[in-house]
Amino acid sequence: MSRKDHQDHKSPEHKDRQMPSSIEALTKEIIAFRDERDWKQFHNAKDLAIAASIEAGELLELFLWKSPKDADREKVRRELADLLMYCLLLAHEQELDVADIIHEKLAENREKYPVSKARGNARKYTEL
Repeated sequence: MSRKDHQDHKSPEHKDRQMPSSIEALTKEIIAFRDERDWKQFHNAKDLAIAASIEAGELLELFLWKSPKDADREKVRRELADLLMYCLLLAHEQELDVADIIHEKLAENREKYPVSKARGNARKYTEL
């Protein structure tokens, strides 16, 4: 989604506010939201992982029994945001740098799935 599209999809109360775009800034905003409500006491790694799994299930439910294009885009946006927020909180709780772990995983996947073998192929790396 382009920056302009992002701006166009803001809720009315956020239209005039510049939203943070970096992972760190988003995480700080989520933590501030959580801390204002005194919810840190509920946000241990286990419960954040469970919450992320539940939100992933809610996201999946939007696609159940329909073609991917028929899923309600607005509901997908909201459920994906819930899932991502729990993931960012879990990374924060575990003192993991999201950019670092993603870069590390991409490097690992590049080894497992070389373009010469994996391009256009959905098989698992052990089956290439």
